[in-house]
Amino acid sequence: IVFSGNGPSGICLSYLLSGYTPYFRRESLHPHSILQRKLEEAPEVSILDQDLDYLSEGLEGRSDSPVALLFDALQRPDTDFGGTAESVLTWWHEPNRAIPHLVLGRNAPGGAWHSIEGSMVTLSRGEWMGLPDLPFREWLKQKRRGLRNNRATAEDIAQYYQHYVMKKGLQRNFRCGTVVTSVRKVSAESISNHTQKDLQENSGSLWNSNGQSTEVFQVDGFFKTVEGDKEPFSIYAENVVLATGTYDSPTWLGVKGENLSYVHHQLSALEKAVKNNSIGIMSDPVLIVGAGLTAADAILFAHHCNIPVIHVFRRRVSDPGLIFNQLPKMMYPEYHKVHQMMKEQTAACAGPYECYISLPEHHVLSFGKDKKCIIQDKNGCQKAYKISMALVLTGSNPNLSFLPNNGIDLAVNSDQPVNPKRNPIDVDPFTYECTQEKGLYALGPLAGDNFVRFVQGGALAVASSLLKKANKNPP
Repeated sequence: IVFSGNGPSGICLSYLLSGYTPYFRRESLHPHSILQRKLEEAPEVSILDQDLDYLSEGLEGRSDSPVALLFDALQRPDTDFGGTAESVLTWWHEPNRAIPHLVLGRNAPGGAWHSIEGSMVTLSRGEWMGLPDLPFREWLKQKRRGLRNNRATAEDIAQYYQHYVMKKGLQRNFRCGTVVTSVRKVSAESISNHTQKDLQENSGSLWNSNGQSTEVFQVDGFFKTVEGDKEPFSIYAENVVLATGTYDSPTWLGVKGENLSYVHHQLSALEKAVKNNSIGIMSDPVLIVGAGLTAADAILFAHHCNIPVIHVFRRRVSDPGLIFNQLPKMMYPEYHKVHQMMKEQTAACAGPYECYISLPEHHVLSFGKDKKCIIQDKNGCQKAYKISMALVLTGSNPNLSFLPNNGIDLAVNSDQPVNPKRNPIDVDPFTYECTQEKGLYALGPLAGDNFVRFVQGGALAVASSLLKKANKNPP
């Protein structure tokens, strides 16, 4: 089995496929009485071997995935009500149930968390960032650190994921510095006998030596050596798990001049410009486009450095779909401040905040070579603004260029590109196997699970399915 992606989804699945098996802890009491009754029916049977559809029936929460809600409820029973009840799971290491697998990733274990500016604070509560059987809060205590306002920094999260892989002994399954360039189905007969023999010896149950499987996946890519060379590789597997996340390709507006050198699509460009002193207090304003949390982070960073900002976004400030209108004020004071600025400091009425102008219900028409940007309001009125740099922070899309047709055929709507919020990959809700391609699985944002807290249920579903395929489930 080969996974493409070594973020939290890939790490969690590697843990479950390495023989670590969850059971209901007999003396524990779950606050959800119906779930408690179901768990008591067969405590000697691992959760991986039980009917996930049956166990998750009737659960409600902040995810649309029943298995995500189930695994979250088992690990953090009353967390949505501010409780700190212990997990009702106990973990046993059963090496005979391990399934050989490889986890391929560009970065160190933790995936995109290594690319995020280290001091950024997570949206989710710190304890929701943890992986099975090693609470994040406990790991932080060992570092003699606490959670700021119940939340953690990106640097802490990235270090925790690396530590988790080492602590649980998963590192032999991870190949970092790898880039996957192609995943495609090939006929088993087309692979040389020599390769088949190698696969049977190395993969154990992964390869059907009785010839039942007529097609396998060929995974091609390259490995970046210490010297900077690229060593190509080809791997054959009966099952492939896509866990690449969505941090790869920032969304573009598709307007004239967007490819000019002063227009950027990542927050890191602003941090770099401040570090290099190429922008500062006396600069022309920085244009920030977008009304999500990354745009808010950019505004907070610029505000902290006293850099003037023009903030453009399409929605109304009161739009219920705006993320700021969904966040509790007490828990997210800094985002609440940005939301206040967006409301009170529009171009039409000057507010109390210096160096910031909010332009709700506006959009960018074009960027000029003279660093002038044309912006249009909802009534069609246009205005030019002189800026020092532009940050287009309107989300990101997964890069699935390694799949045939960029993976579009796998999406819920196969006429549109895969998008984690609007058009995820179509998977079976209890196995996470792609409905359009058997043997191919999708995890995390690709399958519509956008929070670390909920990607783990997908890993549980995939592990349960793969164990059944490999006949590693007890009768």
